[in-house]
Amino acid sequence: MQRIKTILVPTDFSAASARALSYARNVADAFGATLHLLHVFDNPFAAGAFMDMYTPAPDDYVERMERQALTHLETLLTPEQRTRYAPVFAARMGLPAQQILQYAEEHGAIDVIVLATGGHGRVARLILGSVADKIVRMAPCPVLTVHPHDRTEGGAVGEAA
Repeated sequence: MQRIKTILVPTDFSAASARALSYARNVADAFGATLHLLHVFDNPFAAGAFMDMYTPAPDDYVERMERQALTHLETLLTPEQRTRYAPVFAARMGLPAQQILQYAEEHGAIDVIVLATGGHGRVARLILGSVADKIVRMAPCPVLTVHPHDRTEGGAVGEAA
């Protein structure tokens, strides 16, 4: 088994992503690994391209969104955790699955990706697809998915109510 040295944790700043980060910290503690925290934000102006109404983003939009995301990413770890995990914080604009996979490819030292499943219903997953599904199928490294809810809430999985 390959030693885990670098863990990529994509986050959308949701509670589910916080659970994934918690798992990633546990794995990092066990292996002495570093963390890469990545946030992908979308371009709200691109939706108009499909209706021939594309409005370009304001000149500083990407830089502003990236700064805000990086600031938020830094708050996800305490100062002690930032020392312990030597994190790399990154923010990108685009489609989440595409950007996460591209980041993992560009940083070939990523040993595992830890991410939350979206918790979408079956119909939404069929229509929209799932970022986690795409990552699992296409990632250049192993992927650990974390369920968005505590499985012990309301009884154990498979336990009769």
